[in-house]
Amino acid sequence: MRQYSPDLTPPWKKPKPVPEVPADPGLVVEEPGTGFCGAVIRCEAGTVTLEDRFGKHRVFPLEPRGFLLEGRAVTLVRPSGNAPVRPTRTASGSVAVPGARARVARAGRIYVEGRHDAELVEKVWGDDLRVEGVVVEYLEGVDDLPRIVADFARGPDARLGILVDHLVPGTKESRIAESVTSEYALVVGHPYIDVWEAVKPASVGIPSWPRVPHGQDWKKGVCRALGWPENTGAAWQHILSRVHSYKDLEPELLGRVEELIDFVTAGGAA
Repeated sequence: MRQYSPDLTPPWKKPKPVPEVPADPGLVVEEPGTGFCGAVIRCEAGTVTLEDRFGKHRVFPLEPRGFLLEGRAVTLVRPSGNAPVRPTRTASGSVAVPGARARVARAGRIYVEGRHDAELVEKVWGDDLRVEGVVVEYLEGVDDLPRIVADFARGPDARLGILVDHLVPGTKESRIAESVTSEYALVVGHPYIDVWEAVKPASVGIPSWPRVPHGQDWKKGVCRALGWPENTGAAWQHILSRVHSYKDLEPELLGRVEELIDFVTAGGAA
């Protein structure tokens, strides 16, 4: 008698096999049914727990072809010697993406007011910005902001975010910011005279940032009040060296930078 295979599914209808990938802590995957993307923080019998960049947790079953890894379907399996290990984090507090390559730069940009601002944003949010493909450029001042916004090729996939120092009511900065009305450009700011003040005094090793009399150069006044040499470049490098993560920065700056990143990346894929 002729023997038949119990599986009568035609070969062309059978799903292609997909690779099995150990659900190691820190592995970043997407659950296609919900679109939830996060890093593995634990893998237990039959389930895996993911954490997204905002710290939200979701538990999913370990099912065949249940996840996407870099856009490709995979089957997550429990790793050998599994132990609940929290993923490493970037300086901004986001889940680190091990081995992630910098994304092709988006058309959108984030502008910050001054080189020191740009260096601080790079130190704390640099890993996140490279994964998202967001380029940060700096302005010499806000006076040219209306022209820069007007010249920028704005649109749904090309958004412009601007971070301004000392953005408080009644200032020149606030009047210039109010003149920007494009729905594809967002101007936000912090209340500090200079981004130096956005670094927590305790992180720098001082009780507080000194008050500098109106009309004096603020940075040189700070150096004089703290007994530092009046070399503002060297002073800034000292301050920057004391910044290790978002925990060293004031919330008024943290929230504004996160708001700009969310705004620019909401404009679609690069």
